[in-house]
This record gives sequence, structure tokens and C-alpha cells, in this order.
Amino acid sequence: MLAALSTATRRLSAVIGRPSFSAGWLQRDEVMMGTTIHVELWSDDARQGQAAIDAVMAEMHRIDHTMSPVKATSELSRINREAGHLAVPIGAEMFDLLACAINYSRLSGGAFDITYASVGQLYDYRLGIQPDASTLRLACDAVGWQHLMLDPRRSTVQFARPGMRIDLGGFAKGHAVDNAASILVRHGIEHAIVSAGGDSRAVGDRRGRPWTVAVRDPRREGAVVAVLPLQDVSISTSGDYERYFEHDGKRCHHILDPRTGRSPSDVRSVTILADNGLKAEALSKSVFVLGLKHGLSLVESLPDTDAVVVDADGALHYSSGLLHAPQAAASRTSQ
Repeated sequence: MLAALSTATRRLSAVIGRPSFSAGWLQRDEVMMGTTIHVELWSDDARQGQAAIDAVMAEMHRIDHTMSPVKATSELSRINREAGHLAVPIGAEMFDLLACAINYSRLSGGAFDITYASVGQLYDYRLGIQPDASTLRLACDAVGWQHLMLDPRRSTVQFARPGMRIDLGGFAKGHAVDNAASILVRHGIEHAIVSAGGDSRAVGDRRGRPWTVAVRDPRREGAVVAVLPLQDVSISTSGDYERYFEHDGKRCHHILDPRTGRSPSDVRSVTILADNGLKAEALSKSVFVLGLKHGLSLVESLPDTDAVVVDADGALHYSSGLLHAPQAAASRTSQ
């Protein structure tokens, strides 16, 4: 009798002590890539959900180690060190990203250009430092996507101008959230959102209702100008409030016009909704540089693409796809 009771007690203890893997919402934040990576998902099995989040974070770390402009061992840093002197062999992922970047440079008439880094490195937004006119003029001579030479046969990249550098800061996060979404789907996740700073990707909906992303007011911290419902879409926001300093009454921010090396002032923020993160991020930068009229014209010419723009006066503008959607009006907030 005692033996039977002891056995039953052990079984009961094993059941009580067994970890619960019930369904529910899971989320995690980690700081990397110069921003906060956020993952939120629903999983019918918490263990499966945690494994999916682990895989996403591992992928984010991999991309950071490959494409960081500050890590000396990254593939991007090696390109910047060597491509001015010789054709540098690069991996397939990097080659495809650079080819895609060139396509967006061509599409935007040079408003998007990863070779802006030759100028971008001269600014320090924390210390309020910008280049003088002669230094800026010299650095601008090194900017130009047409001089980024890719050889598909040898899978190499070379810079055709002295002093040229590239930076994937306006591109890699969109790529990262795209990859993260694919990883989540492979892990059987149907409801999730992944964010890397101003770039997000929604997988499915939020179990019967859309995910929502707020477009912040560029001049009032904590206030929003619109709330956008999302489902199976990528979104990217670029704003002049992220990194900036004031000089002579003008805002000097981190989004630079590659053609001038200066901060554009026609708009305050641009939010792009698109079918993939690379497209959304590249276009948020492009539209910001092009300004309201030409930027929205570019958006209207592309399929599966919409935009929300806050202009220099703080007025809100929608592309036609959002303006005519019933939820667009309902999602506006008072300014």
C-alpha cells in the first residue's frame, strides 16, 4: 500500500512539475543592429513559439555580423576596406542585396543610394558635427551608385571612384524583417509581427483583428498622426526626428540626399507599406529625399505600395490606395 502510494505521489509530482507549453502570446526584445528588435507571436505550443523567436534572433545576429558598418570583421567592412583597390569576392546574399540597391537607385533617380556613406561618415549627430562646404564637395565626388561595379560572373564588387563607401543602414533592416517573417512561417507561426526600429513585418493578423502600427508625430513626442491596420504586409518609416541636431535654425538629420550630401527639408516623415521589407525601406528613404510631389508620384507608379507622408508644415498626406480605403479615414488621428 505504501509502495503504491509512493508511486502515485511520484507520478502526481511529475505532472505538477512538468513545464506547461500551452497556447498563448509570446514576445521578446533584444538590442542589436543599432536598434531594438521586437518579436511578438501567437503559438499553440509555447516551446515551439520560443524556438521560433530564438531562430529569429539568431538570424538578426547573423545579419548584424555580416552587414554592420562598425564591426571590423563584417563582410560590409571588408568591402569598404578593399573594394577601392580590387574586385572583392562576396557572398550570394550580399551580391543580391547590392544588385537590389542599384535597382532602387535607378528607380528613384539616385534619391536612394547606398554610396551616400562617403558623405554620411562625416556627420556626428550626437556631437552636432557636420562637414564644411569644401569637405562636403570632395566627399560628394565619391558618391554615385553608377560607380558601384558588380560582376555577376565572378560574384565580386569594386568601387570605381576613390573614397567611395557603402552603407546598408537604409536597407539591411528591411531584409532582416523579411527573413524573420520567412523563419516564423517555417516554424508554423501564423500570427506575428517583427520590428527592427522603424521597419516591421506583419505575418497574418492578430487572431481575428489587424495588427496596428502608429505613425508618430514628428514634432510631438508620444503623439501619433495615424494608426495603420496591418496584415501580411511590410512597413517602414523614415523621419527627421530619429537622429538630428539643430544648426542655424535648421534641422540636420541622418537622412541625406545623396546628390547634395545635405538633409532634405520638404517632409518630416515618410511611411511606406509594401509587399516586402526591402521595398518598403528603400522607398521610405527615396520618397523622403524626393519630397511630397515626386515621392508620391513614384509610390503611385508601383504595385502593392502605399505611403503616408507628413510634410514640412505637419500636414498629413496619403497615397490613393490608403486614401480610398475605408480604414484609412478611421485610422486618422487629430493633429
